[in-house]
Amino acid sequence: MNSIKLTVNGIRVEKEVDDNRRLLDFLREDLRLTGTKEGCSVGECGACTVIVDGKSVCACLLLAAQCDGAEITTIEALAFSEQGRKLQQAFIRHGGVQCGFCTPGVLMSTKALLDSNPHPDDAAIYEALEGNLCRCTGYHPIIKSIKAVLKTP
Repeated sequence: MNSIKLTVNGIRVEKEVDDNRRLLDFLREDLRLTGTKEGCSVGECGACTVIVDGKSVCACLLLAAQCDGAEITTIEALAFSEQGRKLQQAFIRHGGVQCGFCTPGVLMSTKALLDSNPHPDDAAIYEALEGNLCRCTGYHPIIKSIKAVLKTP
């Protein structure tokens, strides 16, 4: 067991975790933040994407103990920021959400991109989303949704 201290969505958390506990399971089961989805469990689909210390990562590939001292942002935090609300509304308005399974991961990858580059070009958007698989939208509505946010004052 490891004692970890981290900040999740702005809230300081201190917990005991097993050495082999994935960040994904820690978030979903221990903290009840179920917006982060488990898809492939091997880091290929991006459904479990969260932001750790400013970078988008697959929570299925990271151990909770590795996040000791880290700042983590999950999809649940988007509702509390203006940028997050704009992203969510744009995805709804422009069809970036269909079945919705990939949407939390796509939104988190987009948030990480916009946090580091508020005015990305197409190449930067494509690169930011390359780790997120979507079987429903064909990506065009997702890209359209992101570009709509970029145009919003």
